[in-house]
Amino acid sequence: MASWDNFCVNPVSKSDLYRKLPSVDEFVRGAQLQAAIARDGRAAVTAAARAVLERARLEIGRGGLDQDAIDLLVAGLAHAVECELRTSIGYSLRPVINATGVILHTNLGRAPLARSAIENIAHTAAGYSNLEFDLDSGERGKRDAHVDRLFRQLFQEGPGSISTIVVNNNAAAVWLALNTLAAGGEVIVSRGELVEIGGSFRIPDVMQQSNAILREVGTTNRTRIGDYEQAISDKTRVLLRVHRSNFEITGFTEQPALEELVALARARDIPLVEDLGSGAILDLRSVGIAGETGVGESLRAGVDVVTYSGDKLLGGPQAGMLTGRDDLIRRMRRNSLFRALRVDKLTYSALEATLLAYVKGEHDAIPALSMMRLSKDAIEARATRVSGHLQASGIKVEAIDGESLIGGGAAPSATLPTHLLTVTVNGLSAEQLQVRLRALELPIIARVQEGRVVLDLRTVPAELDDALVRGLKEAAGTVRD
Repeated sequence: MASWDNFCVNPVSKSDLYRKLPSVDEFVRGAQLQAAIARDGRAAVTAAARAVLERARLEIGRGGLDQDAIDLLVAGLAHAVECELRTSIGYSLRPVINATGVILHTNLGRAPLARSAIENIAHTAAGYSNLEFDLDSGERGKRDAHVDRLFRQLFQEGPGSISTIVVNNNAAAVWLALNTLAAGGEVIVSRGELVEIGGSFRIPDVMQQSNAILREVGTTNRTRIGDYEQAISDKTRVLLRVHRSNFEITGFTEQPALEELVALARARDIPLVEDLGSGAILDLRSVGIAGETGVGESLRAGVDVVTYSGDKLLGGPQAGMLTGRDDLIRRMRRNSLFRALRVDKLTYSALEATLLAYVKGEHDAIPALSMMRLSKDAIEARATRVSGHLQASGIKVEAIDGESLIGGGAAPSATLPTHLLTVTVNGLSAEQLQVRLRALELPIIARVQEGRVVLDLRTVPAELDDALVRGLKEAAGTVRD
């Protein structure tokens, strides 16, 4: 009588499956990868092939592949190597579509640059430049000169009265001001202004690192001018005023007017430094945002030194500016660590082009300002068009009123009226749709509200509306040839 075993097929062993995989050398020598080698180089292709084959071996070891599966895998090895190459030697820093409605989105790179800034970067980077060379005298010059002249024009001050120097960010600007003016002495600041912003950046820590001594006055919610006056001693070197950045205190509050601090600083001959953080040059009341002091306003009020960022409300590259009394700025320029904090020619190129747009009154040429000035009606017209394309593809879309945010630690309570689109795809949760949107070749970053993906076109350039529609269709699985 025949044994039942005679009717069984012996399963394929793992050894048999391993043998179906080519060696790295054999694979790289094959015809399928020659185009990739010509394009990306043998070393990169070999590393990618090794990674792909190692993953295949691990999967066999886990028992996750049978003979049919391994045959399919082997047939697709070349494609897997192409995917690996895109990940391993492609750009990690990639453009995305910001559909969150947060204009100065820190995680997404804050302010987009003006087209003129991008062109000026390319023009300057392509060859040599007069970064630190005075073309008139033929002698060494100062790199600050390229933007200092424009800051003077913007703040309507005559030569010799104010100057501006540029460092790599606003934290560096605050540090340089305090280290130069107050190292070993006391800096008086309100307890209500000892803020922490993104990345665990804390004002008290910066003061400690600058070798200045923190002298807190007042309480978290109430500080009077008398508190500053009583704290002044022969050790006082600076009075410091700090923008509260990404929060506000409401209710039973009190804060000295800027004019009071200026008067006290002048009466006691102590420099007043104001950390504006974001630092607007455009009067934000023109876009419906009140209560935000601009750089020019602070300088005209008599603040001795103002520190602020380049990539927030100014709408330029990442940088930290120190603008103020010429004698104080000269002292900061002489600080031995100023060289460690200064910025390169590309930053100056972008900053110079951005400032020229302000000087010429071309505010809409600066993307961040253009987004702030965009009306709700203009956003609604675009949203209606986008909605029509999405609904035609079977995607459920609903239009609702909403609010855009300035972001970037600027104007924490200020919002701009906008027109939102909520998107729902059958069979996908909002979180699942978000994951698909982030996985696109041009990722779309949106927010979730009440279980629906929400899009705000304020932060989407109009020329990317079609790309937004295509991406949503692809993520929803509705793309048709």
